[in-house]
Amino acid sequence: MKILNFQILLFSIIALISCKSQKITSTTSNSQTELEELVNLMSGEFSSSEQAKQDSLFYNINLVMYPIWEKDKSAKWLYVEQAVTSMLEKPYRQRVYKISQDNKGIFESKVFELPEPKRFIHGWNNEQIFNQINSDSLILRPGCAVYLKKINNNCYSGSTNHKDCKSTLRGASYATSTVEICKDVVTSWDQGWNSADEQVWGAETKGYIFKRKK
Repeated sequence: MKILNFQILLFSIIALISCKSQKITSTTSNSQTELEELVNLMSGEFSSSEQAKQDSLFYNINLVMYPIWEKDKSAKWLYVEQAVTSMLEKPYRQRVYKISQDNKGIFESKVFELPEPKRFIHGWNNEQIFNQINSDSLILRPGCAVYLKKINNNCYSGSTNHKDCKSTLRGASYATSTVEICKDVVTSWDQGWNSADEQVWGAETKGYIFKRKK
């Protein structure tokens, strides 16, 4: 009888371990799938031309987000370039985003600056250029990460932590970013605020709406 009870207990423990293992594997698989989904939604070329035609307060901006360092299994990396459409050769913003997911389902998009950014203009036309540097060469923008949650199928939303992203642009003390990423549409609202919490730059009423070009 003791042997039988021991065998039953042993089988129960094995079954419990197996279930937990399957659950962990399933959770990891789902997280990886959602991370890939988010990066796929972000990757590509987008434009605010439609919004600019409808509202003169907004510029016609071209936005490109291009995957780099795809062999890295710990995170996803995107090279990001923004330029006024009439001046594509002179982008006003070049960044690298490092996108990862924690065990609570929150996606973190860390923001980095590039050393000698002019070298990387239109870098998607010369993929090898990103092999000339590594992540250690990038310059982290502390506190400027955007934290995203999945809100429904093919849609993610989030923002920076309120005053964490320091900025001195045009008299600002800090900057905020609110982002929504959905199928074929990226909405981005960047604003600069002074020490009295008064807005000193950025769109005042709503964010830029970028629609996928291709």
